[in-house]
Amino acid sequence: MTKESNDTTQLSILALDTCTESCSAAVCHQGNIFSEQADAPREHSQRLLPMVKSVLTDAGLKLQNVDVIAYGRGPGSFTGIRICTSITQGLALGQELPVIGISTLAAMAQSAIENGATQVLAAIDARMGEVYWGQYIAVDGLATLVNEEVVSAPADIVLSLDLTLPIAACGIGFDAYPEILAHSETISLCESAKFPEAKFMLALAQDGVNKGLSTSVDELTPVYLRDTVTWQKLPGRE
Repeated sequence: MTKESNDTTQLSILALDTCTESCSAAVCHQGNIFSEQADAPREHSQRLLPMVKSVLTDAGLKLQNVDVIAYGRGPGSFTGIRICTSITQGLALGQELPVIGISTLAAMAQSAIENGATQVLAAIDARMGEVYWGQYIAVDGLATLVNEEVVSAPADIVLSLDLTLPIAACGIGFDAYPEILAHSETISLCESAKFPEAKFMLALAQDGVNKGLSTSVDELTPVYLRDTVTWQKLPGRE
């Protein structure tokens, strides 16, 4: 568990994410952030709820005292997104808590921005020769999307950022497709933001709630970006 100070935080927000190989939970309460994270592929459903309990205990909170739950809405692993949204539903329904979805790409960008970046290209391996990607700039310390989040072949990425200034590259998409770095000489890897983490969702969630973007759990909306998935059907099941 890590504890950090964040004097700008007002609401008590629980955040959780399982949309990539990383599994994480965090809570902000009375200006402090408590968080846990683990690289735990295929163990998300077993690891997340104990993490949630741990960070709430460390913050001295009970679930019913939380103001809103922020959840990783994707893009990322289809299974990971489903785990995150289903656990969020279970937690929120029991206490009738509002929820707010936070982009995994934005969470990685926020991590880089909190470490000094002003422009970010975030990319997650989408399999099938494609990446989920988004471009962000820092506005008042928050990751702000430029244009829209996209799924495409790495070669089809078109940058709208200022190519004369440094661009931080975040995400495992760059491990799978290092050729993305060739889109600009000003792109450099940000190794500390390879996966989304719940603690970097908190500031984005606070801003989103202030803008009226939280919803009831019935309106929880995962974001896959890819509407269809291509797979090889088994013989006899065409």
